[in-house]
Amino acid sequence: MNSLGFDKKEHDTKVVVAMSGGVDSSVAAVMLKKEGYDVIGVTLKLYNQINLNSSKSCCAGKDIADAKKIAKQYDFPHFTFDYQDKFFDGVIDNFVESYANAETPVPCIQCNQTVKFRDLLSEARKMNADALVTGHYVRREGDNDNAKLFKAKDINKDQSYFLFATLKDQINFLRFPLGKYLKSDVRKMASKFGLEVSDKPDSQDICFVTSDSYRDLINKLKPNLNIIGDIIDINGNILGKHKGIANYTIGQRKGLGIGGNNIPLYVIDIEKDKNLIVLGPEENLKKNKVKFNKINWLDSSIKPKNLVCHANIRSTQKAEFGILNIEKNEGEFLFDNHLNATSPGQACVFYLGDQLLGGGWIAK
Repeated sequence: MNSLGFDKKEHDTKVVVAMSGGVDSSVAAVMLKKEGYDVIGVTLKLYNQINLNSSKSCCAGKDIADAKKIAKQYDFPHFTFDYQDKFFDGVIDNFVESYANAETPVPCIQCNQTVKFRDLLSEARKMNADALVTGHYVRREGDNDNAKLFKAKDINKDQSYFLFATLKDQINFLRFPLGKYLKSDVRKMASKFGLEVSDKPDSQDICFVTSDSYRDLINKLKPNLNIIGDIIDINGNILGKHKGIANYTIGQRKGLGIGGNNIPLYVIDIEKDKNLIVLGPEENLKKNKVKFNKINWLDSSIKPKNLVCHANIRSTQKAEFGILNIEKNEGEFLFDNHLNATSPGQACVFYLGDQLLGGGWIAK
């Protein structure tokens, strides 16, 4: 059995490696090449970026060049697939529409759902690959017919939250060789391998937003969303005017244009149908129950009925204990503690210990 779980020699195992041009996917590709695997590098061109030398992007001009250079350096084939239309339809357009619908999207999850693990994975199968490899920090355990996902060794870089929507048959085909390493070790390997990207910064969460604000992108693509409306308090009193609901998110405090209040006010609700922004004190943001739908459940041996487990509503926050209940394609999670600012459109992701159980999209 080789290191990727196949009962054959490395040179007989063909793997397609998704190379973003960053340090992680580059190390994954070179590591497997040095182990003797039949490696094919693929980079997706996802968008045209004005500042092609931006260190915070991925899958744009310089990133593609970096990936090609590494493939040439280690003598394995590399292809670039133009997925700009797929990326716009599956990720960018959804990103803008989510804000238009008073939601807060998570584009990294949608990117994995669409262009990476749907479209690219399909291409890898057409290339007769045994597996699609990525540089995600997550551990995959189990056999090729019933693999499970677990948090990465490097908990500060763990990306399992962004993979909750990955389907079981996709997980069986995917491999994540970096899940057992610390990020610092990966950078050391990149330096040892002689890769110029060894000190390249990580891409930002919203890689396709090149300005300081995602609102610039929304206003550029959907200027008709900037319909002025009222800002009100929890008692219905008009406090001012807003610039269009797409410019606001639940929990927002800055940039509201509201002054003269004795206590800080936050966006606690966005009423799309009435074109209203509702403000209130911070305590109005606190909730201990989250409802969600469009669930992806990854372990049929575990029943999500009164299940005591952890849940994350943001990738940057620690998971919190609570009780999970799912009925068909809807569910709710009752947290032990009250949390701030749960927003429709975000993901609620469930864990039992380090195991990723699945998740759903938070509903209003």
